[in-house]
Amino acid sequence: MPFLNETIKGDTMKLRAVLVFSATVLAVGPILPARAEPSPVPAQPALDQAIEQYIRSHPEVIVQSLQSYEVKRQEDEAVRVRQAIATHQEELLRDPASPVSGNLNGDVTVIEFFDYRCGYCKRVASAVTQLQQDEPGVRVVYKDFPILGEASVFGARAALAAREQGKHQAFHEAMLASENELTQEEVLAIAQRVGLDVKKLESDLQAPEWQAAIDRNYALAKLLGISGTPGFVVGSEVYPGALELPGLKALVKQARTKR
Repeated sequence: MPFLNETIKGDTMKLRAVLVFSATVLAVGPILPARAEPSPVPAQPALDQAIEQYIRSHPEVIVQSLQSYEVKRQEDEAVRVRQAIATHQEELLRDPASPVSGNLNGDVTVIEFFDYRCGYCKRVASAVTQLQQDEPGVRVVYKDFPILGEASVFGARAALAAREQGKHQAFHEAMLASENELTQEEVLAIAQRVGLDVKKLESDLQAPEWQAAIDRNYALAKLLGISGTPGFVVGSEVYPGALELPGLKALVKQARTKR
């Protein structure tokens, strides 16, 4: 069940209101507090004409309004995401179904939302591994977020089920290192290469708990505004996209500074 983004409804109406309001203020002057003596109000046709004329004469007001609207939207979204991270700390940090590596008692946790078939996730995999070697105080939580089709879902369920045989990390790293198309057959071939009992794995991955864990990750990603992979959560911030090792180290350092 691929993850779907929901379009933020109402943005168009809000933007139209911003533009009309901006143009109205610029065309007919600022709106002043009520006074004892009434001010004449332009008739609607005259007001519409004044707004249209002003916009034609000053088209830059549209660009300025759009820019202001976008800045405000991004600021509001950042606040909402920080609140969501604070509210869902338990699910983010301590979901028993989410695999963990590195220092299990580390002072900084890096949470990665990823898809085994994502080329960018494969590119950052070595950086995430190296980060744990260079920063012994880092704990990594893996959030399987399969958004690239049914083969991705199969790979995620297989990786989670590999925990039953104590081989998740080896299987996880091998799948991300694979240069082949991750079909179901390829996933099982990789499982065999890392020493998993494939028949047991095929049985274990049918357990509903793995799909339930994936569904929780879908819900968390939606709350945090994560729509692609990879996506990282460090401290109280979300960082979308492929991060190289220096970038990951900088986020860890920043998180420690804010503690």
